[in-house]
Amino acid sequence: MLSGTENPVAAEQDRKVTEAAARGWRVKVHHVQPRGPEEFDDVFAEIARDRADAVIVGLGTGFFVHRQRMVEAAARHRLPAIYFRRQFVESGGLMAYAASLRDEYAVAARLVDKILRGAKPADLPVEQSTKFEFVLNLKTAKALGLTIPQSLLQRADQIIE
Repeated sequence: MLSGTENPVAAEQDRKVTEAAARGWRVKVHHVQPRGPEEFDDVFAEIARDRADAVIVGLGTGFFVHRQRMVEAAARHRLPAIYFRRQFVESGGLMAYAASLRDEYAVAARLVDKILRGAKPADLPVEQSTKFEFVLNLKTAKALGLTIPQSLLQRADQIIE
């Protein structure tokens, strides 16, 4: 699992949640925190040498900003990866499962509207996106030599070919 370094508390939480889930599946998790995009290729090379089956890319502003470089490093080392935003898949990544950015913006717009109409921010309930998207890139799957099961294809909200 790759975690961003911008928010150490969030990275630690990601690590704990991922490791807890992995124990239930009897999967080993190797946690890595690249300090910047210049380390992406070395990190993916290390992960490939360790014979990882896949990579989970956790939240990271630097990851998002440099997503093309990250996706290319994963492809170069033939590692399937799941990302935290659909834009990674649009950039050539394999898959993403995440809150809908459109839905998140709608939630933010509702809150801003309430504040502009006089509501006190401290009085507003916490809201979060409730719509999630699963996006797959079949071109990337083919390049990695992966066959995506029909049952997974049917669950995808978007398939990029």
